[in-house]
Amino acid sequence: MRRILLALGLALLSPLVAEFLLGDFPLTYLSFLLLLAPTYGGAAVVIREVARRKGLGWPGIVLMALAYGVFEEGIMTMSLFNPNYAGQRLLDPGYVSALGIGVPWTLFVLALHTVWSVSVPIAVMEELAGERRTTPWLGRAGLGVAAALAVLGAASTTLFSYQNGHFLASVPQLVSIVVIVVLLVVAAFRLPRPGRSAGRAPSPWLVFGAALAAGLVFELQTVIQGLPVWLTIAALVAAEAGIAWPVLTWSAREGWDGRHRMALGGGALLTYAWHAFFSRPLVPSSPGLDLASHLVFGLGAVALLVVALQRVKSNV
Repeated sequence: MRRILLALGLALLSPLVAEFLLGDFPLTYLSFLLLLAPTYGGAAVVIREVARRKGLGWPGIVLMALAYGVFEEGIMTMSLFNPNYAGQRLLDPGYVSALGIGVPWTLFVLALHTVWSVSVPIAVMEELAGERRTTPWLGRAGLGVAAALAVLGAASTTLFSYQNGHFLASVPQLVSIVVIVVLLVVAAFRLPRPGRSAGRAPSPWLVFGAALAAGLVFELQTVIQGLPVWLTIAALVAAEAGIAWPVLTWSAREGWDGRHRMALGGGALLTYAWHAFFSRPLVPSSPGLDLASHLVFGLGAVALLVVALQRVKSNV
């Protein structure tokens, strides 16, 4: 039962982080969790369970999380190719006609799913799981149910997105998405397990600061409007590469443990928490409700991190 509760917690935490902590929905729309959990949560649970069953480790989880992001935005919502998705003209900045994509939007939205929709919820729930951190939480039947819910969520999201505008990407674009997703999943399974490198892991506080700094640079273009396209692309690349490379290096060193993983997860969660105050929800709301929602979800994220960190310290 505890293992099932852990999987259920991940299924709910994923959409909570991806949509509510981000600021897309206020408190009054919490019932939407039941609609979002199969898509976000189902994918997160399946990715986590498959990775832990096959012993893939975090590089494999991140690659499969990226594959999920490519699939959602390339096929489910098709926002990577829709020039007027949600009426926002997201592809106009940095548009590449040969590919039919906007470079800033592609870099931005794929990172959102890779980091916040999948990887961060998995990291937090695994640390809360204690000794069950890297063991499977579901049996074959449970994994089958999670996979079925994920497919149902994906189909529902695809249908809903199509009905909102009736946009359909070209056949070459859709085929390219399928190929990319398959290659990412294959790469996740074929990656060699990283060995230990010389030196000791840095202080968790340094990792936390690096995560916050990367989050600040990453969200720069959402806070400061009208930045040049080249600067937006440079900031996104710098944020993503600037945190990925050090983490790959640090995590291979002696002493890297749950405190460091929570430092990364904490920096990411707090990035969404502060960013929410600069965003507007996707649904009708009032300024007072927005503020209350941001505070509640932000404080909830802090409380969750505190509990996870206490759990980590008890196991160090």
